[in-house]
Amino acid sequence: MSPNVGFQDRNSAGEQLAQAINAQIDQVRERGVSASPIVYALPRGGLPVAAPVAQKLGCPLDIIVAKKIVQPEDPELAIGAVTVDGQVVWSNRLPLPKDHPQLQQALLQAQEKAIAQFDCFAAYRPKITPEGAIAILIDDGIATGMTISVAISALQLQKAAQVWIGTPVAPLGSMKFLRRICDRVIVLETPQQFFCVSRFYVEFPQVEMEDACSLLQQVNRG
Repeated sequence: MSPNVGFQDRNSAGEQLAQAINAQIDQVRERGVSASPIVYALPRGGLPVAAPVAQKLGCPLDIIVAKKIVQPEDPELAIGAVTVDGQVVWSNRLPLPKDHPQLQQALLQAQEKAIAQFDCFAAYRPKITPEGAIAILIDDGIATGMTISVAISALQLQKAAQVWIGTPVAPLGSMKFLRRICDRVIVLETPQQFFCVSRFYVEFPQVEMEDACSLLQQVNRG
């Protein structure tokens, strides 16, 4: 890990991100924007980052579940992403046409995984919608941008007034793309050399479902 770029863990990264996002909220308030913020996390890794942000803003914390669509012959290679409600983005380097049975099967499998994970969180989610709100979408880092891109589409479809991206780290080369697909991008570190998100954290354990649900419950309990 570069000595100039890095976070201790997701929680500390979230606390830093909370300060940056809060400053941006203050700016839009000064310009007369009255829409309330809602923080949305991409689970599971996005929840420990998003929780301090929602607490700082004093707003609800919800989730958007998006799963990578993987190439049938190579489960490590993402070729797209899909949300619970069927919003899809595909890579521009597909090995087969989008309507090919193999890709459609991979899409179905990814959507089924998204639905299963979403159902696990159902009891802990706030009863809200992003309509008319500033929806702030948060993950622990952005690599390819496919999952966050499809999650943004889902929030826009639900008529959020604005959709923001907040993340501790994303590749410098992705910034133009990210700014194009949403209303505001808040990224703490934008390294030119980017191999994987975990490289920018000292501690980057897998977030267990029990811990993720607990975070969602704690924040929304107030």
